Amino acid sequence: MIAIRTKGLIRDYGDLRAVDGVNLQIPEGEFYCLMGPNGSGKTTLVSILASVLLPTQGDVEIFGKPPQESRHLVGYVPQANFTSPKLSGRENLEYLARLLGYGSRESRQIVEDLLAKVELEQYADKRVSTYSGGMRKRLEVASALFPDLKVMLLDEPTTGLDPSARRKFFGLILDIKSEDTTIVLITHLGSDAELASTVGLIDRGKIVAEGTPEALKDSSGLNNVINIETAAKSQKAMEALGRFSSGGEVLETDTGYRIYSDDSDRSTPEIVRALDATGAKVLEIGSSQPTLEDVFFSLTGRSVTEE
Repeated sequence: MIAIRTKGLIRDYGDLRAVDGVNLQIPEGEFYCLMGPNGSGKTTLVSILASVLLPTQGDVEIFGKPPQESRHLVGYVPQANFTSPKLSGRENLEYLARLLGYGSRESRQIVEDLLAKVELEQYADKRVSTYSGGMRKRLEVASALFPDLKVMLLDEPTTGLDPSARRKFFGLILDIKSEDTTIVLITHLGSDAELASTVGLIDRGKIVAEGTPEALKDSSGLNNVINIETAAKSQKAMEALGRFSSGGEVLETDTGYRIYSDDSDRSTPEIVRALDATGAKVLEIGSSQPTLEDVFFSLTGRSVTEE
């Protein structure tokens, strides 16, 4: 069964088209990721799926019904924290349960089950203000796991989490996935997107590619990626590297550059000599397999992390 379907979806803000003709078809139980930079339209799109926003044009169906008629099936976890720091974890969930129409006795049992699922039982009666970032995010995921919710929408859920909290968080998400919940993850991080079964790359409101992480990398035509760390960066260095990169593409990183090569072993010493001639000191150079960030750059000419 198709959990989420959109056809010709458009959302305008005045003269700005944030979502531009998006067609999605996400089966029930799928772990789908929308990956793109800030401003690419991914948060606007997921807000429409959550019935927080209305589309300017196009159709949306959640299990065959418009979002306004199916919102009781959708759990939405926005990027910004929404649980009250003045209440305990238990109180936050009990409040949400009552809003969803559950009686007091039923609410208590559901909340106990949810706290156990996200491993917060021992912190249930502590104020949320005392929670770590990872604990608070798990609590907010619990709010999207009430009975009868079939779709979970997660907007940049790992923002601000340290590596340990991120691993624990995605362990929870993969456990939820095993229960046939349909998950839509919004992210600009390739490492997060790698965990999804299907990834849609979105740029300037359009889906520019879609497939499994491995299929996207295989179809990109990219071979080895050469990572170059330099003491300083310059336009001359960029121009020199363009001669060695397939298609002339050079991606600037925080510490230097990434280029794409058909023969990294032969190119590496030549790259070092070319950069030395520009006055750029190479601190480290090595090759790796392409990532989803590389695929996005090869398709759009833009870094997925650019603002």
